[in-house]
Amino acid sequence: MGLRLPVLRSPDFPGVHRDQAAVSRPRPTVAGAAPCVAVDPARIRTLIAAVVRGRIGGTFWATPTHLGDVQAILRPADAGQAERMARAALATCPAEQVLASLPAASWVAPVRRRLTQQGIAVVEGEIDPWSLLTTAAVLHVDGDDELAFLGLISGAAVRCHGDGRFAGLGLTTDDPAIFQKTAMTVESLAATVLLDQAQYRDPFTGTDASAETAIERLIFWRGALEANRGVASGAGIAVWKRREVEGMLHPGGNMRLRFAQTAAGAVQAAVAEGGGIAVWPSRAPPGLTEAAAAAGIPLYRIEDGFVRSVGLGAACHPPLSVVLDRTGIYYDPTGPSDLETILATTDFSPGLTERAAALAAFIVRAGISKYAAGRGAAADLPTGVRRVLVTGQVEDDLSVRLAGGDVAGNLDLLRRVRAAEPDAFIVFKPHPDVEAGLRPGHVAEADALAYADRVLRDVAMPALLDAVDCVHVLTSLAGFEALLRGREVVTHGHPFYAGWGLTRDLAGPLPRRTRQLRLTELVAGALILYPRYLDPVTRLPCPPEVLMARLSEQTRPRSTWLTRVRDMQGRLRRSGRRARSAA
Repeated sequence: MGLRLPVLRSPDFPGVHRDQAAVSRPRPTVAGAAPCVAVDPARIRTLIAAVVRGRIGGTFWATPTHLGDVQAILRPADAGQAERMARAALATCPAEQVLASLPAASWVAPVRRRLTQQGIAVVEGEIDPWSLLTTAAVLHVDGDDELAFLGLISGAAVRCHGDGRFAGLGLTTDDPAIFQKTAMTVESLAATVLLDQAQYRDPFTGTDASAETAIERLIFWRGALEANRGVASGAGIAVWKRREVEGMLHPGGNMRLRFAQTAAGAVQAAVAEGGGIAVWPSRAPPGLTEAAAAAGIPLYRIEDGFVRSVGLGAACHPPLSVVLDRTGIYYDPTGPSDLETILATTDFSPGLTERAAALAAFIVRAGISKYAAGRGAAADLPTGVRRVLVTGQVEDDLSVRLAGGDVAGNLDLLRRVRAAEPDAFIVFKPHPDVEAGLRPGHVAEADALAYADRVLRDVAMPALLDAVDCVHVLTSLAGFEALLRGREVVTHGHPFYAGWGLTRDLAGPLPRRTRQLRLTELVAGALILYPRYLDPVTRLPCPPEVLMARLSEQTRPRSTWLTRVRDMQGRLRRSGRRARSAA
């Protein structure tokens, strides 16, 4: 017999080899050998509590079933067990309170017919085992079924109908034919299963890890998969970013995100899978809103996260972070969004804010910005005067159009800043997408210098933020990055971080934003709770700390044929711009 799979194991992720994703592997054992892991009762109880609280173990990533009023669960390993389990269950409760969970196997069809004829409900295929533990009073299982173990550590009554590693231990009600082994406690069984029979690894580093670390990774993945449930298709998502988006929006099990070019295709895929559509708002196919509404399909907006990649999105560097918003989208202040709700209602625990503080400190220390890492050259600015940074933006960006108020572009923003800061040394930094010639919003240098004292193009944002006293923004993410670095921030529009008591807001208040936040709470909401992240090395969904560590190690964008083509397009546009200026 081969080694059994550990009870704590990783889901499958699209495009990732199982060995790369694995948090565990079987520990080879020698017959008659003493356990190789010393048992600490307090540790075992803590592990059990974490597994139960996190609802991990077994195929936890599979589709859940919704039980209703179920008293008995049948999970047979063969047709004979199915018959015995049905008789035992029907002797204690009515058929309408019995559910049979059957595998995808050749013997299932006739068994399903017989069970349904008796009035027993049947589900087939891989099921999230924790959904079977919700209300059932007793589990009827094979003695080798890991559902028996999960039931035992959860406090469920378990009856084994076949011999195996979980039967005959004095913990289950067994058929008389099952051989009775040495009695165990739930804690000693958990020590055997979780520690003695498994070894653990960190999938992001490939190094050995503790059971606690493996549990932490699995709990994170469960949360990530559950957050993606109900997303069936993607629309307006460019081909060059689909692999990364699919990795971050994977809902678990055999589900795969289906991408569509047209509104009809997106709606058809969503109807077929019974879910919603993740749409990139700026690239939504024509007619999608109307077609989705007519079919009763919800639209979920997807956008780049706040720490995105090394390299510009406009240059076709794929995102390593996205947000999926089921309510609105963070840059549209005309309505609520998931981020706004998180910031307005979350009870931020001390552990979460401490984690946010550490994350923010790492970002600042490593010089991480939305599109880059590393501080680059220092900004040479005068001393003894108030130094103010004004960040340019892409003028057709949705955040500018929806949250920019009555500011009429980058030059108007500069004019307003000079009026507000008449004695300051004002530095203007154009947006990198605009500088690359890939997006609109260019301001001629002579025009910019009518209001600014200097135009800086090549200084990295982290170095520039280190060198100024204050940052004026319309809706730019640079304002959020400035807050991380303790800088004063003045907003002329309504970015997501405005209105929480951390910025001076010249565009006026937003009625929904009345809570006063600490910076660590803003960071927790915006960088931990709201986005999804993908590790560029393993291609696994990851917590933000993993991505920040990767970005700190990669200071130059990776080049592909597509990024080289976009760079050439940008060069041509910049050349045309210079020619027009000279004329």
